[in-house]
This record gives sequence, structure tokens and C-alpha cells, in this order.
Amino acid sequence: MNTSEKQTLIDLANEARKRAYAPYSKYHVGAALRTKSGKIYTGVNVENAAYPHTMCAERVAIFKAVSEGETEFEVIAVATANGGSPCGGCRQVMAEFGLETVVLIANGEGHLQKQMTVSELLPEAFTPKHLDL
Repeated sequence: MNTSEKQTLIDLANEARKRAYAPYSKYHVGAALRTKSGKIYTGVNVENAAYPHTMCAERVAIFKAVSEGETEFEVIAVATANGGSPCGGCRQVMAEFGLETVVLIANGEGHLQKQMTVSELLPEAFTPKHLDL
């Protein structure tokens, strides 16, 4: 993946951030997921007054892709104002679909802060292979 492709995903994630529903935390997150087939799915965090029912941007993008039949992912860009890292729940969901998926973490100005794989983001991940008894 070249620099231009990375920047396109980061820009899409930052554009999605504008649509986040975060009236409680005011922490707007956007994600842009590219599947191995080349399709791109965006997501935003959607908060709820009953806090446990809040959904993160990364999971929204992943669930949108899965609902359209896509389960093989290449890269996901996550954008926050301060370049925050995906939460543990999102890391686990990412691990479900591939430890080699590239994760781009960007700030609100569109600058790449960190790049790693899901495996690096979540070492010792619990994956479907652990269920093979």
C-alpha cells in the first residue's frame, strides 16, 4: 500500500468523523476499512445514553462490511482528534477477521501517527483457532 492509498483512507476516516454521534464524550471517531476485494466501508462512533450500548467506529465499519458479505480485510484507518488507539473490544473484533490487517492510526489533521498490524496491536489475541478443541 502506497502513501497516497494510506492518505485516502485516513481522509475518509476523518471525513466520517464529522458524522459521529458523540453527544456525551464529545470524542468523535471515524474509521475507513478497505477489504481485500477493494471495497471501502466507513464507520463512526454512535453513543447512547445507556453507555454500554455505544458502538465504536471501527466495529461499525467492520459490521457494515460483514453485513455485505465481506470478511477479508486489508487495512483499516482510524481517526480521532488526538490519534487515539482502538479500544480492546475493537481490537478483538479486528482479530476475528485477520491478524495481518494493517491498522493506520491518524489524528484530526490527517497525519498518520502509527501503523501496525492487528497482531501487533493485540498480541496473544484470542482467535477462532482457540475454539478448535
